[in-house]
Amino acid sequence: MNKKEIAEIRKQFTPANCAITRICGCYVDGDKNKITEFKEAFLSLPEEEMFKYFEILRKALSGTMGKNLLNMDFPLEQEKEGGNQSFLLSLRDDACQDDQLLSGYYDRIISSYDYPENYLILVIHAAYDIPGKARDNSEMFDASDEVFSFILTCICPVSLTKPGLSYDAGENCFHNRIRDWVVGMPDLGFLFPSFNERSTDIHSILYYTRNGNELHSEFTDGILGCSHPLPSETQKEVFTALVEEALGEHCDFETVQGLHQQLHELSEQQKDSPDPVSLDQGEIKNLLVLAGASEETLEHFDRHFEHAAGEDTEFSVANIINTRKFEVTTPDVSIRISADRSDLIEKRIVDGRACLVIPITDEVTVNGIRVRNEPGSANSDGRKENS
Repeated sequence: MNKKEIAEIRKQFTPANCAITRICGCYVDGDKNKITEFKEAFLSLPEEEMFKYFEILRKALSGTMGKNLLNMDFPLEQEKEGGNQSFLLSLRDDACQDDQLLSGYYDRIISSYDYPENYLILVIHAAYDIPGKARDNSEMFDASDEVFSFILTCICPVSLTKPGLSYDAGENCFHNRIRDWVVGMPDLGFLFPSFNERSTDIHSILYYTRNGNELHSEFTDGILGCSHPLPSETQKEVFTALVEEALGEHCDFETVQGLHQQLHELSEQQKDSPDPVSLDQGEIKNLLVLAGASEETLEHFDRHFEHAAGEDTEFSVANIINTRKFEVTTPDVSIRISADRSDLIEKRIVDGRACLVIPITDEVTVNGIRVRNEPGSANSDGRKENS
């Protein structure tokens, strides 16, 4: 799924467009005991409760593609009878009506989700009548030829409110506030089936995690059986190690600076694309060549890549580059500039020492104090040199 398709489904979690038929839930304590279960027609809920649920459901379809939102495909064995995809398909086709099927689903989640405190398993079924689209991309609500039937599962922490004092208007005084158990925003969730190319795709899911560095592999293995990409922080670490290992002694300032510029330009070119920007093995190798690495230097790149990341791994550009800044650090100095102005920093040899050279103007502050350029302190090209 891409950003436009996700936004289209999120729009269904509003009073005007509500496509939810049923909402179900199971409240679980920190010892994995079921405290209570419920199942209701969504439109029968009080309006105030509907709005709270809408907020939770929309949150499970939000965040950065490739970091918080991940497209995952089912392996073929999971689509056979008894597989995870087959079970989810039965749950979807039943529209979450069978109590025994739901209870079994809760049991699967409880056994696969490792969380030491109370939480709520929230499941909805919805049926979205997909409107057709005209050539100008406008929706034609009378031209629908498919209903997208789906389930969305959210796992939300439930915690006690903080202790404090509250005002009692009836007695006109303050009392110790009664602490309540409150449902928080989801830690994880997933949409099944996927809404790919504005149509049902039963072979994949859209997975949500609040923390892009924690994918809850025990959950994805036990409930989904899908292979998932590396967490966002791990992608950054693996990519960094890969570049250093592949370039070896040729991993110099100019090559890494050129790689940053190539990645930044790619990110800018595709910033309006609804699809996340990702790079495979060949694309990363090509970017290194464009950044200045020689074919001889990259002779063993493929072997390094497969050793560090695996043959079919793709890296999300948003995870491996900071699109807002370019940073150079030494043990004593850090330099941060706008990501699109990395060209302002140059490496030069001054008095026999390797130095970073940065142009300065009259608009310079030191600890917030404006300072002036001293006459004759800059070179003929207007630069000051500092090692």
